[in-house]
Amino acid sequence: MSWLSRVRQRLFGATPLYDGIGAGRRALAWQVGNPGAVAVLASTQNELRAKSRDLVRRNAWAAAGIEAFVSNAIGTGIKPQSMVADNTLREAIHSLWWDWCEEADAAGLTDFYGLQALACRAMLEGGECLVRLRYRRPEDGLAVGLQLQLLEPEHLPATLNLELASTANSTAAGNVIRAGIEFDRLGRRVAYHLYRSHPGDGALAPMSGAGGTDTVRVPASEIIHLFRPLRPGQIRGEPWLARALVKLNELDQYDDAELVRKKTAAMFAGFITRQSPEDNLMGEGLPDAAGAALAGLEPGTMQILEPGEDVKFSQPADVGASYADFLRMQFRAVAAAMGISYEMLTGDLTQVNYSSIRAGLLEFRRRCEAIQHGVIVHQLCRPVWRAWMQQAALQGALAAPDLARKPREYLAVKWIPQGWQWVDPKKEFDAMLTAMRAGLLSRSQAISAFGYDAEDIDREIAADNQRADELGLRFDSDPRHDRPPTGDGKPTAPSPSD
Repeated sequence: MSWLSRVRQRLFGATPLYDGIGAGRRALAWQVGNPGAVAVLASTQNELRAKSRDLVRRNAWAAAGIEAFVSNAIGTGIKPQSMVADNTLREAIHSLWWDWCEEADAAGLTDFYGLQALACRAMLEGGECLVRLRYRRPEDGLAVGLQLQLLEPEHLPATLNLELASTANSTAAGNVIRAGIEFDRLGRRVAYHLYRSHPGDGALAPMSGAGGTDTVRVPASEIIHLFRPLRPGQIRGEPWLARALVKLNELDQYDDAELVRKKTAAMFAGFITRQSPEDNLMGEGLPDAAGAALAGLEPGTMQILEPGEDVKFSQPADVGASYADFLRMQFRAVAAAMGISYEMLTGDLTQVNYSSIRAGLLEFRRRCEAIQHGVIVHQLCRPVWRAWMQQAALQGALAAPDLARKPREYLAVKWIPQGWQWVDPKKEFDAMLTAMRAGLLSRSQAISAFGYDAEDIDREIAADNQRADELGLRFDSDPRHDRPPTGDGKPTAPSPSD
């Protein structure tokens, strides 16, 4: 026993303070490290991303998990609702925004809400996504001279680490580049050094240039870096499949091996033994190059065996009763690593009821809402809204002369995600109605929970009621007609006690 061990034993006793720091045989092979938030991804990010993309391409469960999270987190889009006090200006902002949404994609493949889904999918699969703000000329004819260009994280080289020296034409004295991102001496992001094209595309990329290996310095004000921060000081994103890569790959191999084993065993219907192998059986074909011949049977065939011949039918072993349970437990671990429920990952609803699936959905939706508001809205939606408002005011598309002086009043916005679809809508609506009558919930909050704008809903209801009154129509869905009419044909006014 070393002197350090003896001193530690005298001070703290022979028993370790924590089980995890013991040096017994159970912890003998537990070799740990403690790298920082930057160093932990510096050497592993590219391999993690490559394996994650490979699984999403080839593995059905990995692709299903990614699609499930994207469809729940984004769905039809996280839509803005301006909080400007002026009703006329607020309606003008909303109208201009809807016009711009169709032109938001620099590639012209989708709208702004489709870009949200694409950016979220890139973040889940590759750990992060880069969104470049591309300002356009007035002659381009856009509603607002701004478009968004999505870039995969491979455009940002993880191995680019430099110390920038000051030059006569540069103000980057003391700046450093870490994982492709340039920081000033205060640790602020000032620029991104991006490849002109995806390094995996090479000369096939439209903007490959000199093979796409040269980098371009882009100011940080033009780049939106979307990723989920897991540790303080983290500068690059981690793929969401990082903790499930090995298990998913081995589960895929195991399932394929089991399928091949059963397929191979089922191909052999039976085996015939005989003393004279040169004689042909009924239905036996000619031997192949290796000298093997197969005999096929048809329905109703009666085979007469010669003396000394015997037929043994194949009885392949079953997968066993534990096969499904084993896969189910493994998929639960994979779903936990991906942050989704088991039912979302596999589509298996055989062992759920209303209470269990609702509890699982509530837990998942709390996690999904945290990602929506803490990552997607904060990192993607709000910077886009700010840049869009400033560009719209600069080009005169919006009458906002005090935007620079009162930015909070003009940039105030509430982002409304797509509403959740519940297992039993009637129970949920009854609970929501009870909360509103008790004063615990407003109509605006209830409507926003379903992904709609309360002002749009109120305008549509008023327009529907006016059209129905003009045409003399009465529907049982109109609460104004729930009471018996008075002598003049109008509904009875509710009493104060109601």
